[in-house]
Amino acid sequence: MAKISWRPGTQIYPLPAVIVTCGDKPENWNMLTVAWTGTICSDPAMCYISVRKERASYPLIVENMEFTINLTTVEMAKATDWVGVRSGKDYNKWKETGLTPLPGELVKSPTIEESPLSIECKVKSIMHLGTHDMFISEVINVRADDRFIDQETGRFALEEAHLLAYSHGFYHSLGDIIGKFGFSVKKK
Repeated sequence: MAKISWRPGTQIYPLPAVIVTCGDKPENWNMLTVAWTGTICSDPAMCYISVRKERASYPLIVENMEFTINLTTVEMAKATDWVGVRSGKDYNKWKETGLTPLPGELVKSPTIEESPLSIECKVKSIMHLGTHDMFISEVINVRADDRFIDQETGRFALEEAHLLAYSHGFYHSLGDIIGKFGFSVKKK
């Protein structure tokens, strides 16, 4: 096996394929697909999304300084892709995809009913990076689909939701569990 130098680029894969919802009233609620997202702090809970300025959702996020990250599933794959390749300037993405908006609890942006987990965020700062701006945000509320919460233990079995991931131009379903955090050092 040999390693070769390849052009510098964004090769950290897989990534979650999420749908970010934004807007402050039903008349302007919009959504966009984002793969450049992640956790940046646990206390306080913080995350980020990176968005191109040209996206129709960009000014809605800047104006309202909030958004919701909605995890997607294999069942939502076609809608997730469609939302990412069509503009809210030209289409009503809710109508076209059949996804269901629910009013946010602590933000004005909606939640997607079909999403197993929705993360309501308030923007703390915007980093202008080049092709994308990074919205560094505090998580102020998490909405979980109760179908995936074990009523006896309270454990959130997110793996049962069949989450969608993105890797170098392709969508994938997440695979089998191969271990639990700390399994490599657990005493037998």
